[in-house]
Amino acid sequence: MNMIAKLDTDITPDGPDYDTVRQVIELISEEYRDQPSLEAIAARLNQSPTQLQKTFTRWAGLSPKAFLQAVTLDHAKRLLRREEMPLLETSIEVGLSGPSRLHDLFVTHEAMSPGEWKAKGGGLTIRYGFHNCPFGAALVMVTDRGLAGLAFSDAGDEKACLEDMSCRWPNAEYIEDRQATAPYAERIFQPGRWTSDQPLRVVLIGTDFQVSVWQSLLKIPFGKAVTYSDIAKDIGRPTAMRAVGAAVGANPISFVVPCHRALGKNGALTGYHWGLTRKRAMLGWESGHA
Repeated sequence: MNMIAKLDTDITPDGPDYDTVRQVIELISEEYRDQPSLEAIAARLNQSPTQLQKTFTRWAGLSPKAFLQAVTLDHAKRLLRREEMPLLETSIEVGLSGPSRLHDLFVTHEAMSPGEWKAKGGGLTIRYGFHNCPFGAALVMVTDRGLAGLAFSDAGDEKACLEDMSCRWPNAEYIEDRQATAPYAERIFQPGRWTSDQPLRVVLIGTDFQVSVWQSLLKIPFGKAVTYSDIAKDIGRPTAMRAVGAAVGANPISFVVPCHRALGKNGALTGYHWGLTRKRAMLGWESGHA
């Protein structure tokens, strides 16, 4: 068994945008009932309202007010409102054009065989690197078959993030190689580079049940959301909501396989492996790009 992957270089990211967004989300989550004004939020962060406006416009294409509306429970409920139809039909109906459809066509996936999964990474070489992204530091992990892992970290937590991911495939060989992972990072977080003629290759490493859940997640249109119950029905296991929730939580390719678009009953955000603040940020960012 290989040793747990270790960082060879200091990759603590710079760039204040997500840090500002994170602080704002945490603030409004704690003081939601008070509905703090833009001026009050800016003062708490030692910024001017104008500075805060520029940050959010640059980060998500939204004003702070629009972003705050996008991360509320009411918005989550609106994401769930649609005609009753299977997930695949919903995806086709909602995503005929625009960024949502581009994102659907951008990702092409395959699943490793049960035998490969049971080997826990044995025979696999996984190249990894941390990169700045709209949601903090992104840990990108790739094999010769495509993107295998995408995780997120706040500054200072990179080693814990890497250990979390590498423990999933303990028998793999890990090589730090930011040059190999940079092209993936650049494409994943730039909607302008989502093209169907050059799809992003993704490889799913999990049990048959987990893979079926992750494939269902890939049907959720960009800028929309579904419940765990919807996913359970989509994979033909309507009573397996708890198992579905566990599989969603174990998704190794966050954001690209959009587990952040899975919500609890009535729009509750429930949990997220990389933190509810980041989940709120992703839903708000997608609102600005949908």
